[in-house]
Amino acid sequence: MMRMMASVLALVAATPALAEVVAKAESPDKSISVAVSIDNDGRPTYAITRKGKPLVNDSALGFLFTDAPKLDRYFALVDAKTAKSDTSWTQPFGEWTTIRDNHVDLTVRLKEKVRQQREMTVTFRVFDDGVGFRYTLPDQPNLHHANIAEELTEFAIAEEGTAWWKPAYGWNREEYLYNTTPISSIGTAQTVLTMKLASGTHLAIHEAALVDYSAMNLARFEGTKLRANLTPGSGAPKVSRDAGFSTPWRTIAIADDAPGLYKASQITLNLNEPNKLGNVSSWIKPGKFAGVWWNMITGRWSWARGPQHGATNAHVRQYIDFAAANGIPGVLVEGWNVGWDGDWFGNGNDMNFAQPTADFDAAGLAAYAKSKGVYLIGHHETGGSASHYDKQLDTAFKFAADHGEPVVKTGYVTDAGQIERVDADGTTHREWHEGQWMVNHYLRVVQAAAKYKVSIDSHEPVKDTGLRRTYPNWVAREGGRGMEYMSWAGKNPPEHEANMVFTQLLGGPMDFTPGIVSLKGSENSDLPSTLAKQLANYVVIYSPVVMVADTPAAYAKVPGAFQFIKDVPTDWSETRVLNGEVGDYVTIVRKQKGSSDWFLGAVGDEQARASTIALDFLDAGKTYTAQIYRDGPGADYRTPTRHAITIESKPVRKGDTLKLALAPGGGQAIRFVAPGKRRK
Repeated sequence: MMRMMASVLALVAATPALAEVVAKAESPDKSISVAVSIDNDGRPTYAITRKGKPLVNDSALGFLFTDAPKLDRYFALVDAKTAKSDTSWTQPFGEWTTIRDNHVDLTVRLKEKVRQQREMTVTFRVFDDGVGFRYTLPDQPNLHHANIAEELTEFAIAEEGTAWWKPAYGWNREEYLYNTTPISSIGTAQTVLTMKLASGTHLAIHEAALVDYSAMNLARFEGTKLRANLTPGSGAPKVSRDAGFSTPWRTIAIADDAPGLYKASQITLNLNEPNKLGNVSSWIKPGKFAGVWWNMITGRWSWARGPQHGATNAHVRQYIDFAAANGIPGVLVEGWNVGWDGDWFGNGNDMNFAQPTADFDAAGLAAYAKSKGVYLIGHHETGGSASHYDKQLDTAFKFAADHGEPVVKTGYVTDAGQIERVDADGTTHREWHEGQWMVNHYLRVVQAAAKYKVSIDSHEPVKDTGLRRTYPNWVAREGGRGMEYMSWAGKNPPEHEANMVFTQLLGGPMDFTPGIVSLKGSENSDLPSTLAKQLANYVVIYSPVVMVADTPAAYAKVPGAFQFIKDVPTDWSETRVLNGEVGDYVTIVRKQKGSSDWFLGAVGDEQARASTIALDFLDAGKTYTAQIYRDGPGADYRTPTRHAITIESKPVRKGDTLKLALAPGGGQAIRFVAPGKRRK
């Protein structure tokens, strides 16, 4: 009898609990549907279909706590409400001036039927090209404070397919190359994670409005099912905060193809709160900048004081003159302040962000730059000593404002999990760059900078989750393998940019530091890129602040190619992705804000690529001049011909087509000049 009873119990345990759909909502165009179900154990799940076909099968919802029973079963529906909204809003800068926010909300309120009878609300926002959802944990008798060990959120992808992802929890933070694997072979991945299902549908999972919470990674659970995996902190809970809060939004962008994902990524911005800084047009300055940087990356100059010091009065004046002569508004200076001498990696406690070195005349250089119509961009490298930086935020940004610096580049160069946090009582902790404490630190920096009308370009950052809508002075960040890796061993492969466009850049702008026209890195190593691709990256990789990263001497050798870099803007009224496949190639056109000119950038991978594009984006009835910068005869990233470039002009009109031919490792850049406009 006991053996029979055990068999029965085992059978019951193995039998899936029956589920009932308790709430449902559809996107405005009815193509995407979200259904919330509760099984007979009281476990809530959600599922997503598109055009009647499953995309995400029933996926768990809930929380695991460090000091209370988990929150994922015994639930019953209290109520479910839907609401529609269709509005538009404008950005002070960006890839599109106006963004439409058209969605249906489904708010599901759940309560435990037994035991502690706690409540949890899940809000789904359903767009025509994606879904966002978040939890709200209200303050209640049995939940006044939440110590969250883990989210139990799942993404049960309905089909096998291909995934593009980079690993979480490596020592080098976000700076890893992308893996291309079956979905069922994903390890633990950072977001944005992009997938192409067997049926062809493209998905990109990310998050929006990451505030006072831990960043979400994704760990494969079984088959093609993924689970949320929150970044740890220095203590047992991954998130600790008083109840009465909402989590970040978990987002799934959905499209027929890779180009469609780019526009679908607008849901990240739509799920953030509106601008809290008011009118910022007078002090947030999109634009290009030169800088005392590449010579340091290649080892010719140093950040530390000494005979090779880069941030000297003479060097900086040279770059100011170069910027002024070429219409480049900013000059970045790194290594200008006390604290760089010795071993600062992971130990920035000697950094002083208001004390220049003796060979850097901050006031004199600021005045000289202003006299030339140029501004300086400051640099605050913390070496991972975040609490040390916290103590200086007010004086640091006052110094920046007093010296006419509208933008400051911040840095947190230390291994992942090694950020130094020092509490008021002197206790030292080690934090992760994307844990809750650091998420709050990054936002403190942005808020402190805003008081002095300074913008932030953060390196070694927390991921971009659209907070630039709420705090527009958070203009850019790094968060991936940028151009500096092209200088060192283990360079970025030719497919890297075409990977990033449909992965990381779906999250937001990146300070990639393009424009290495010399195609030379450390120890005179060759960059795996053509010259034309370096130009195309200015259009393909969006950031409102963009570096003209090579040296003045390098640009003097290629005046024809440099003309495109001088012409290309960094602020746009419209963006369209004309074609692309993740990791293979992409063609993007952007319309200059306040102008009728369009700019095109196309990049490929290690193969030669050819495509034909329709110029349907041009205004009808006008003849434009297409200023074309393309790979020259025999161009190839593997040979000395990587420098070959052909520069030509031709008249074009709406309805015409252009053939694009990309060399291996190549690219193409085009400026479409509207009639009646002269070249600058």
